[in-house]
Amino acid sequence: MTDTASNLVPVFDGHNDTLLSLERRSNTPKERSFFEEAGHDHIDLPRARKGGFAGGLFAMFTPSVRAKPKEGKEVDFKSPEHFKGVPQQEALDYTLKLFDIAEDLEAKGNSEVKICRSTTAIKEAMAAEQLAMMLHVEGAECIDKDFEALELLYNRGLRSIGPVWSRETIFGHGVPMEFEHSPDIGPGLTDVGKELVRQCNHRKIQLDVSHLNEKGFWDLAKITDKPIVASHSNVFKICPMSRNLTDKQLDAIAESKGLVGINFAVFFLRPDGQLNSDMPLDVILRHADYLLNKLGEDGVALGSDYDGCLVANDIKDVAGLPNLIEAFRKADFGEELIAKIAHKNWISVLERAGI
Repeated sequence: MTDTASNLVPVFDGHNDTLLSLERRSNTPKERSFFEEAGHDHIDLPRARKGGFAGGLFAMFTPSVRAKPKEGKEVDFKSPEHFKGVPQQEALDYTLKLFDIAEDLEAKGNSEVKICRSTTAIKEAMAAEQLAMMLHVEGAECIDKDFEALELLYNRGLRSIGPVWSRETIFGHGVPMEFEHSPDIGPGLTDVGKELVRQCNHRKIQLDVSHLNEKGFWDLAKITDKPIVASHSNVFKICPMSRNLTDKQLDAIAESKGLVGINFAVFFLRPDGQLNSDMPLDVILRHADYLLNKLGEDGVALGSDYDGCLVANDIKDVAGLPNLIEAFRKADFGEELIAKIAHKNWISVLERAGI
């Protein structure tokens, strides 16, 4: 690691699946404590301190298959069973379980972990060297068509939501994770999906277009009066994965003064789409350069997808974040731009959204 603890660049990241990871590891041979350094997975508090990870948007995602993985066996997302829909009440119950985990981390964290409900709270937590958690729902199956659950979750601390994961909901359609495949797959937002956009705008809940198909993206763009955010997506022209963003989508995000968080998942980065962690950090820099040209210096951030994907060996967990920062330095990004990408742009876009 190049940096020392005294000069780490703080990273506020747009997406991780750590709450889900902690839940799925519980009562299994790989169970781990967030407050102790583990030799597997990506985020815990000791490694966060080593890497300058100051916090981020912590996702609450309900898997289609909720049985705990057996020892030595991880989720196979090539299997169709992992893309089946989830009943609303089951998804709400699971989401509330993940809320419980987040609140438990805050309660047991000896003032080192803080759930943040505003950008002001994020700034205060970072200044106090607390890990700043803002809560996000990935895939809105937990929300009912009357939006009673949305109000419940908002009151509990929800501040960001993705209408879909890569499966169909009552709100719209997600994109499958297919290489050399356009994101223009399936119809757009349903009527209740369009109303979800309005309800979130009204409550000042950030909407996240990562996982949303292209027609749904354009429906959302027509309705929302907030910046368009893709929390963990990359450049389709570099890596033609259906989860990545086309130039037209990037132009719309730029026009809205929105933001894209660079996803660390290797098969969303590599031009060959391979699930191979032997990947130089130059590939991330290529996506960053492209996004900077399309979105400007205020529109690019990080959306690692830690604890939810396979990442490059050089940034294998949050303790490896300084290696990416150093790669930006070697590419002459400059300290102010690096700070924007690392944390300032997320805070700014959340402020622009009124959060």
